[in-house]
Amino acid sequence: MVYTIAQDPLDDAEVLALLQLHLDEMHRWSPACKVHALPAERLRAPDVTFFVVRDGPVLAAVGALKELAPDRGELKSMRAAPAYRGKGAGQAILLHLLAEAQARGYRWVGLETGRPAAFQPAVRLYAKHGFTECPAFGDYVSDEFSLCMEKWL
Repeated sequence: MVYTIAQDPLDDAEVLALLQLHLDEMHRWSPACKVHALPAERLRAPDVTFFVVRDGPVLAAVGALKELAPDRGELKSMRAAPAYRGKGAGQAILLHLLAEAQARGYRWVGLETGRPAAFQPAVRLYAKHGFTECPAFGDYVSDEFSLCMEKWL
């Protein structure tokens, strides 16, 4: 599939609904204190760049890149729309975010995801693209629910 990816201002109802689905599922799969997904208002902050993936006019996935330092970034709110799971939309946004990180001169990109079974497809996608488990960074704490991963660029 050929997807188009563009920066997005987070003002489209369809995009906001996908982000809400993402937050709802994170709360279903993890204790509230372990949900690190950002709400839309935080994804609009100056240190975050938010992107959408579309299949023609149809929303396929979303994802964001948060600047942690001039040479470090974090992937946030990566999510494929339910109809696009397993169709390369998640991989498309991941590759786009990594290319954006490289273009910014980042040397390191990290992410936090879950350890439970529901998160394993995402963990496999990250591992396929060179991410490895790492010690917790920022405010994260690695435990039975939270997994931090990193990739050196």
